[in-house]
Amino acid sequence: MIYFLALLPATALTIAGYLVLYLSARSEGALRTFGRYLGFWAFTLAGLVILGTLFAAAHGPHHCPVFGMHGMPAPNATAAPTPPPPAPR
Repeated sequence: MIYFLALLPATALTIAGYLVLYLSARSEGALRTFGRYLGFWAFTLAGLVILGTLFAAAHGPHHCPVFGMHGMPAPNATAAPTPPPPAPR
């Protein structure tokens, strides 16, 4: 359900892309070229937001793998605590 929130920035980027393309079509010269690239960039970002959302939904509620990389052990909250050292005699 939370993934529907990604539609808000994707919709805003799409509308901004159409607006920029519309305004660039009415301009001339370098501004027209810049507006065209900016509009297509907005569409690309909107697509990346949707793809990122689909990627996150496909991988489910996994935890961050940072602690499992580079040989660092992941913290385990369910592990038994280490026993205290024996008392000296």
